[in-house]
Amino acid sequence: MVRLTGTFSRIGVCKVLVAGDIFLDTYTIGKAKRISPEAPVAVIQVHHEEHRPGGAGNVILNLVSLGAEVVALGRIGDDSAGKKLTHSFIEESVSVEGIFTQKEYSTPVKNRIIAENQQIVRVDHEELKNISPELEQGIIDQLPELFQGVQVVAISDYGKGFLSKTLLKHIIQYAKERNLPVVTDPKGIEFDKYTGTTLIKPNLGEAYAAANLPLDAPIAHVAERILSLSKADMVMITRSEAGISLFHRDGTRQDYPVRIREIKDVTGAGDTVLAMLTCAMANGLAMDETVQLCNVAAGIAIERFGCARVSLSDLAKRLLEFDVVNKVFDEEHLFALQEALRGKNVSLLGISGEAGLTTAIFGTVRKLAHREGWDLLIYIRDPNPDEEFVNMLASLHDVDFIILNTDSLRNLCNLIEPDEVYNLQEGVLNKLEHVEHFLSEI
Repeated sequence: MVRLTGTFSRIGVCKVLVAGDIFLDTYTIGKAKRISPEAPVAVIQVHHEEHRPGGAGNVILNLVSLGAEVVALGRIGDDSAGKKLTHSFIEESVSVEGIFTQKEYSTPVKNRIIAENQQIVRVDHEELKNISPELEQGIIDQLPELFQGVQVVAISDYGKGFLSKTLLKHIIQYAKERNLPVVTDPKGIEFDKYTGTTLIKPNLGEAYAAANLPLDAPIAHVAERILSLSKADMVMITRSEAGISLFHRDGTRQDYPVRIREIKDVTGAGDTVLAMLTCAMANGLAMDETVQLCNVAAGIAIERFGCARVSLSDLAKRLLEFDVVNKVFDEEHLFALQEALRGKNVSLLGISGEAGLTTAIFGTVRKLAHREGWDLLIYIRDPNPDEEFVNMLASLHDVDFIILNTDSLRNLCNLIEPDEVYNLQEGVLNKLEHVEHFLSEI
């Protein structure tokens, strides 16, 4: 795997418009205690129910967990499921100006019956209904307002009739006129309706079906056909446990294996990839780094049950397994660190590296780090610390994150409010009563 040095630190705030089919995912959770006398099926004693946005809504939730500002563009029905969706988005600070109600349309509901951490059956309440001409035109007229401040557009098509060819054309065209990248998760086999998208992201089965090629055809031929159909700059084919393959219009190809510990549930993994992809592109990361981040995020998602939300904190932990340099942050790249430390107990330790990695530093790190549920954040006081010292410190398992530059430390302290503050000077460890005492000493 190519080193992701500093990649995590460069993830910042971005604004994304997500257009697509929105569902209400319901989880009915209980225990199977007996077999029904009416039929050879289990009787589930329900403990509780959970409701979450699904479909494009799951993409939105993942983007929120990655720190993005999101504008949702979709439709609901005038029903209780639609109200639950709108309420969920508002609670997540998602803009709902683009959530439109269509008359005589029922919000899709997918109810998963869960017992003993196993999905017993899924009950779908939905109807395939095309977007009405009046609603379609109303959305097109409102695109200028919805696109305000947007940096990238994500299209999450579940084939339920909302994303008509006309609406897709206007969304993609409007984005291209403003030089905004468009990332599309397609549905069906008519990929020409996504003409002009920057990147199209089918899974392996969708790719072969859209290309109308036999399953034994080389995947490179499939990608070439999809690029021709969609006029996209790139096609990313997700291949489950085989990883991700990225193809460019110039014929180049990169393959990225996925690293996972255990496959529990692949549900929603494609949504996680779409969210990570748009977030990385909005932050201007190189495609090589972007796809690897997508692989990491997907690996985390499929280790969890149901439609999982992958946060920046989750991403940080996994990336550190691959490259400890992701621990190091400077003044310009603080957003991801703030998110990674959100809601955690943090110990802040100030040190100097002028004498190298001394026994005093090593002993202090071990002493402060061996506490469950705490993260150790080290600030290096030196204006220009030695690179080798920083790398050695980052290689220590006990060190969670390292920060450079006084101004960035002050900003970070104001945001995360560390629970404990220490300063190691001339081999003596002092615990300070307040972070301001620490800032004045350095």
